[in-house]
Amino acid sequence: MLKERILNREGHYLFYGLTPPKYTEDTDKIRTIAEKQMDRLKDVALDALVLYDIQDESSRTDMPRPFPFMQTMDPGIYSSQYLNKLEIPKIVYKSVGKFSESTFKEWLANNPNDLKYSVFVGSPSSREKGLTLGEAYKTKKSTEVDLLIGGVTIPERHFKKQDEHIRVSRKIRNGCSFFISQCVYSTDNAKDFLSDYYYYFKEKKKPMAPIIFTLTPCGSLKTLQFMEWLGIHIPRWLKNDLKHSENILGRSMDICKSVAKELLEFSRVKGIPIGFNIESVAIRKAEIDASIELLREVQLMQRASALKNQLLKEVE
Repeated sequence: MLKERILNREGHYLFYGLTPPKYTEDTDKIRTIAEKQMDRLKDVALDALVLYDIQDESSRTDMPRPFPFMQTMDPGIYSSQYLNKLEIPKIVYKSVGKFSESTFKEWLANNPNDLKYSVFVGSPSSREKGLTLGEAYKTKKSTEVDLLIGGVTIPERHFKKQDEHIRVSRKIRNGCSFFISQCVYSTDNAKDFLSDYYYYFKEKKKPMAPIIFTLTPCGSLKTLQFMEWLGIHIPRWLKNDLKHSENILGRSMDICKSVAKELLEFSRVKGIPIGFNIESVAIRKAEIDASIELLREVQLMQRASALKNQLLKEVE
């Protein structure tokens, strides 16, 4: 089971990330969307489905949002009422800034959508009111709710502040058992973070929690602009390649597969438990189809990596 694998700090996880439909959609339209999403994933051996809790992040940056913000359904409701035919674990993001301490404690106690896994995320800006991430962790610790929680990690933040491994360590002490990253296009940033994470925990003689890296195909200049608005770091050379490519989607797919391959080998050698979460930030069919193709490609890579590990152990 996923919970046991996470708590045993195993590797080679395969997740797929979805954004729920707009909350203004009628019930029949939501059912149609859910059926299409489940049909795409029915033949893939996923470890979990990740459902995002979308926030209006305009307070985080002064840059204009490339696409208008649209409020989406609560991911817990979407999971429990529309995706129950997909019989795999659901990891539901929960924006804790929407709660006060008392309403969050009530939500945890009632667990209205029978969640087993959740990733707590804070407000996009410190200027916003509401429960902070630290307060949410403290509230969760004060309860006996059987909910396995994860955290968000951002390799780009490590590039700037050099302390992402410390943040991860702090979140583990606060109860996080796994981490899902922001989308990764820079292997250098991701490997720098993993290296510091590995040696820091080795020095402290502490076990590492699994890190799940998110990969996202990019199929248009508009999607590229949106990804940058979200804070995803795309190296200048790669941005130039994508902008001038005759097949931007194909080029981004090559990069995503290269990132997965590099991170798998880097973590395999050091014994760092990692996995991948594949998503599409765009709603264009071509980009969604590409994300499913990438999902299958990464699955094959992880199987090959696991087999390589097994053969090396047998030789030893």
